[in-house]
Amino acid sequence: MTSLLTDPDRSRTREVTFDGTLRDGTVQRVDGADAYEPERSMTTFFRTDGRPTVDCWSVRMASFRTDEILAIRRLEGVEVGAEPALRIV
Repeated sequence: MTSLLTDPDRSRTREVTFDGTLRDGTVQRVDGADAYEPERSMTTFFRTDGRPTVDCWSVRMASFRTDEILAIRRLEGVEVGAEPALRIV
């Protein structure tokens, strides 16, 4: 398993992405992370390079206060740099 996916025509690289909806209604996108884990008062997103668990080789990508997170969505095959699908109305 790898976090990077390629279109059949090989023109665009796609990867696993997480969208985190925060208490204030904003959606934070974390590109390249393929796992997340609560770490005390923070929830941290990691790139594990396809390993089944978060370990000492995992790379921290982003952290958010756990009490500010309302929802986390895992998205696969999202174009790199694409905007989050959810917006504040």
